[in-house]
Parts: sequence; structure tokens; C-alpha cells
Amino acid sequence: MKTKHEDLTSALKKYFGFSTFKGRQEEIISTLLSGNDVFVLMPTGGGKSLCYQLPALLSEGTAIVVSPLIALMKNQVDAINGISAEEGVGHVLNSSLNKTQTKQVFDDIKSGKTKLLYVAPESLVKEEYLNFLKEIKISFVAIDEAHCISEWGHDFRPEYRNLKLIIDKIAKVPVIALTATATPKVQDDIQKTLGMNNALVFKDSFNRPNLYYEIRPKVNVDREIVKFINQHKGKSGIVYCLSRRKVEEFSQLLQVNGINALPYHAGLDQKTRVANQDKFLMEEADVIVATIAFGMGIDKPDVRFVIHYDIPKSLESYYQETGRAGRDGGEGHCLAFYDPKDIEKLEKFLAQKPVSEREIGLQLLNEVVGYAETSMSRRQYLLYYFGEEFDPINGDGAKMDDNSVNPPKLKDASKDLKKVLEIVKDLEEKFRTKDLISIISGKESATTKAYKLENSKHFGIGKSENDNYWKSIIRQATVQGYLTKDIETYGVLKLSEKAKNFLSGKETPEFMIAEDREYDLAAIADAEQVQVQAGGGLDQNLFAQLKELRKKVAKKHGIPPYTVFMDPSLEDMTVQYPITVDEIAKVYGVGEGKAKKYGKEFAEFIAKYVEDNNIERTQDMVLKTVANKSSHKVFIIQNTDKKIDLEDIAKAKHLSMDDLLSEMESIVYQGTKLNIDYYIEENFDEDIVDDFMDFMKESESDSMKVILSEFGDDLSDEEVRMLRIKFISDVAN
Repeated sequence: MKTKHEDLTSALKKYFGFSTFKGRQEEIISTLLSGNDVFVLMPTGGGKSLCYQLPALLSEGTAIVVSPLIALMKNQVDAINGISAEEGVGHVLNSSLNKTQTKQVFDDIKSGKTKLLYVAPESLVKEEYLNFLKEIKISFVAIDEAHCISEWGHDFRPEYRNLKLIIDKIAKVPVIALTATATPKVQDDIQKTLGMNNALVFKDSFNRPNLYYEIRPKVNVDREIVKFINQHKGKSGIVYCLSRRKVEEFSQLLQVNGINALPYHAGLDQKTRVANQDKFLMEEADVIVATIAFGMGIDKPDVRFVIHYDIPKSLESYYQETGRAGRDGGEGHCLAFYDPKDIEKLEKFLAQKPVSEREIGLQLLNEVVGYAETSMSRRQYLLYYFGEEFDPINGDGAKMDDNSVNPPKLKDASKDLKKVLEIVKDLEEKFRTKDLISIISGKESATTKAYKLENSKHFGIGKSENDNYWKSIIRQATVQGYLTKDIETYGVLKLSEKAKNFLSGKETPEFMIAEDREYDLAAIADAEQVQVQAGGGLDQNLFAQLKELRKKVAKKHGIPPYTVFMDPSLEDMTVQYPITVDEIAKVYGVGEGKAKKYGKEFAEFIAKYVEDNNIERTQDMVLKTVANKSSHKVFIIQNTDKKIDLEDIAKAKHLSMDDLLSEMESIVYQGTKLNIDYYIEENFDEDIVDDFMDFMKESESDSMKVILSEFGDDLSDEEVRMLRIKFISDVAN
């Protein structure tokens, strides 16, 4: 007589074509078939879906599979019907079906054909579905992506919280909950909410030893990604962005640079979304640029890289999204770009949420910062977050991250931590990071003046270090639990118990931070001027000569050099070697207006340089930018001519003020006039405007860093950018 093991193995072979089970799949299936509740924690690619698909095929009746995404259901139903001799073994029941299709599903279930019924949690509440499901034989209920149940999960869905009540109404059957990402806290929350405290828990290791984790500062990010993808030509990859708009823009940018890429986000109509997903699965497209809507349950085993254009909102999201690489056990490169300013943006979004959500969101974000800035093995940090120990020297996959391959130098910053904590304490926990930095570095600001902090003994005690250093200390102090951000008075820093013990001498821990890991873009270049640069290596010799030429041209026109062409434009010229006015117009940050005005001398100069030095002009590393097909440029020029308020212009095009200013900068830097005097006269102090214009005429640079060091106390970043736009428009155009 066959043993249970032989029965299950032959069923596995019959339905799925595998000879052996993966990990603990067999135990999980046996437990469920014996009528017990099961909780499965298994990393992406571990074979979760088989844990409910095989027992459903072997059981009498229909198994209900609760799943959060229509695309995911479709993918799995196609797969399950693909392994069956007859249609209808798997079905979807959701809002996308018409009456005829719904009737077909009901008929197949009644006839006993359907073994797996995929439903969204919202569909289960529908009266007609509930009544129908009560009447039929249910084998068990599977809840996929179970982390959606927990408020602490990265993908919380309120409708998931009611599943226990709904399941009890339908039938008393075993429940199997499955997830690929759950910290101990999330696991506990899921089990309590589903009433599964007696469930048998199967937890696989979260370690994916074939994945290589890397974080880079977010500088020249477009160029870096194009370069990376070109180094992995023909391989499958996913690029994740946080906004739909960025997905659209970036997929276009990849396309014009010869990369076979497609967009995927919830704003696309379903037909396009499904078509793009299928093209990626069928290898008609190499790269998908997507929001997090893409990938849940997408079973493509040979994704070779996952790139995060924007850092995700939680480590669960990051783990799940990176987990889509290398599912076949082969190479998987996980590259994320990190800029603390992105974290500040995410914190601002959180500020608008209800307090409970804000609190959870901030804690999740804090873990992301900790991961991005850690100097320890990234694998060790990730696994520890999921409640797992890892040996960074001998563990499986030990040398598979940037920190392990190229360890950052560490220094003990305990004394500087103490300085920061003492300031927070002495100033009665009233200030935010920005204010603390002003105090430490001795810079007057509206806050320091209002509180007369120039007289404080702490004012200027950290002048010897730059602002980025102190920002890093404060971020690390928050990550390591010395400081907490107060939720009610958004962003104000408070001392934790740990900090009080440190200050009183009860604890003397080492506070180590990585040396010279400056992520703030201002330290490297102006954020808004380094959007896209072409480039192999920079021709330093030509760059120096072009700067001299720029000086001469500027002198002739009586304007500052940077208003002729920005530094990034000159750098791009040293890479592309443009030798005609038309080619100069295609250089980063130039445009037709500027090219006509100043381009001739530069083109002639570069042509002679190319000839004298026998330079072969190559076009392969030139990053082509997408022509802005939107009518923003014309719209902005027309509306500023009509003296429309800038806030109203931004609203009309659904732009943030930051985006509008970027568009306006692009217009004036490319040589087109933009008259915003009406706005400036109404909103700015006349003396400050005059001081600003005088300063700019004498300044060697138009860099935000330079301008803010002069006007940062009186003007916000936004105001500085507006005045700079006025100056460039008035003087250079």
C-alpha cells in the first residue's frame, strides 16, 4: 500500500511535474489536509502557492483563495488551468465578470469541476456570493498575501480585517494564511485577527543567498540606471518608482535610450496593463518600470535585477520587491538609490495621515533609513528585521552586498552624539532637525532669532563639521533609538529613555557611524541641475578650456559666466563633443534659444579641439532625454505673461510647486524669457530682491548651496529658486 508521502509525491508529479517538494511544502500540505489551521511564512520564490493549490486539487469541494489583486488572480488561474486537462478547475470571482461569466463560474462550482476559486476580500461581502458559497462544499480557505491584514504590514487593506467574520459565516473549515514578508509583530497581528492562535506555523529562512544588495546615493540617477541596464543587456529587470508619473517618464527615457522597457501602474487601463505584463513574461520586453502594483504573484523566475529608483516606504516592501529577482536561484542584483530628501518627502506625506497611521509609518520609514545608512552587512540587517540571525562572515550569501565587499570606514561619534542630546535636553525638546543643525553650526535662522538662540552656549559648537555630518548623527541617533520624532508636534525631536541613560552615565555605548558617506545631493551637486548628464569619462582638459571660453563670452555680454551655460552643460559637451549649433542645442540644459545665442563659438572651439587631438566622437554613452511632449512649457509662458498666480498655474497642471519650479528652471536655463516680476513684487521684500540680484551678478556660481549659504536664513529653498529664475531670465535671456 502506498504511504501518504508517496501519494503526495505522485500527485505533485502528476499535476505540477516536480519529483520532490521544496523546503517544508510537504509538511504544510499534510497539516492542512489533516484539517488543521496553518500559517506559512515563506520568502518570495519559495513556492507558497503550491501549498494550497495541490491540497485543493486533492480535496473534495472547492477551496476559496482570498487574494488582493486582480492581476495576481488572473496569473494564477491561468497557471492552474494550464496544468489541467479540462477548463474551469480554477476560477476568479470578482467585479470584472459580467452576468454570463458569473453564471458559468457558479455552474462549474456546483458540478464539482472547480477546485480553486480566487476572490478579492471585497467580493466576499457581496450578498449573492455569500449566499451561494454557504450552499456549496468548501474544502478550506487560503488567505494569500496575509500581511495585508496587519496595520503593521507594508500593504495594509482594511477589508482584510473582517475576513474572520466572513469565513465563519460561510463554513467551519481549516484556514491557511500565507505571506512572504512578516516581522514577528506582523505575524502575531495576523494570527490574532484571523483567530489562528492554534495554527501550526511554518517559517522558512528569509535568506536569499543569490541576491546581491547594493545602495547608491541618488546622484545622476537616470544616467546610472541606463548605464547599469546596458551592462546587463538583454537581461530581464524591474525598475520600481513611487509615483505613476515617474513610471511614465522613466519608461520613456529608457525607450529613447534604446532599452526595451514598458510602464506598469494602476492608472493604466486594464488592457494595457495586462498586455505590458504579458510582454514582460513572454520576454518581448526586457524591463518593466512599475509602481508597487506590479509583481505580486508574478512568477518570472529569471528576473536578473530589481532597481529602486525611489527608496520604498518600508523594509517589507523592499524585501518583497527585491525578492522578485533571481527566483531560479541564479544571479539577482538589487540596486536602490537613496537620498535623505526622499525620506523627508515621505514624512511630509505621513504628516497628513491619522495619528495611528503616522506613528506606524514613521517607524517603518526609520527602519528603511537604518538599512540604507547601515555599515553592517545588509543581509544581516534585513534578516534581523525579520527576526532571523545571520552570520555575516560564514553565512550563506555572506559576501553578497556592497558593505561586505567594500566595508565603509567607521568612526566613534559618541562625543558628537552627546553634544546633540545635550542640546535637545537643554532646549527642552522643542526643535526639529533643521533647527538643531542651525544651532549646532551657528547659523542664524527665523527660529534661532525667534527664540534668541544666538546667545545659547550651544550656538556654533559644531562649526568644524559640515551640516551633512550633523544630519547623519541625528538620523543615526533616531535609528538607534536615542531620539524619537514626536508625532503630535510633527518632527520635533525628543529624548528616549536610552538617551537619558547615556547622558546620566548609566550607559556608555559606542556610537559608530560610517565616514564620508555623504548622501545629501547638495554636497555633490545641485539636485535640480544634475537630472540627466551624458557621460563616459569627463575630458578635464577640454572642460577647463570651455570654462575659459565661457568667461570670455560672458565678459563680452556683461553677464556672469554661469548664465551662459551651466557647469553640467559644459561637462556634457566634454563627453558628447558637439561640433554644430544643432548638436549644442541637444546638450543637457541648453535648448535652442541658448544654442543660437552662444552656441556658435563653442561649436567651433570644440570642432578644432576634436581635430587637433584626433578625437573619435562616439554616441554610445550619450543619455538621450525625452522631449517634453506636454504643453507645460507653452502653458507656463502664456500664463506668466497673463500674470496668473504661480500656485494656480501649478494646480491647473496638477504639479507640485517643486515640479513647477523645475519646469520653469528648465525654460529659463534653455534661453527662454519668463516674466515672473508680478509674482515677486507681490510676495517678496524689495530690499531682499535687490540684494539677491546684486549678489548673483558678482557670484561665480548659481549653485543652490552657494546661494543658500548667503540667503538661507531669510529665504526658503523655494523662494531662492524663484529669484534665481528671475535673475537668469532677466540677465541671460
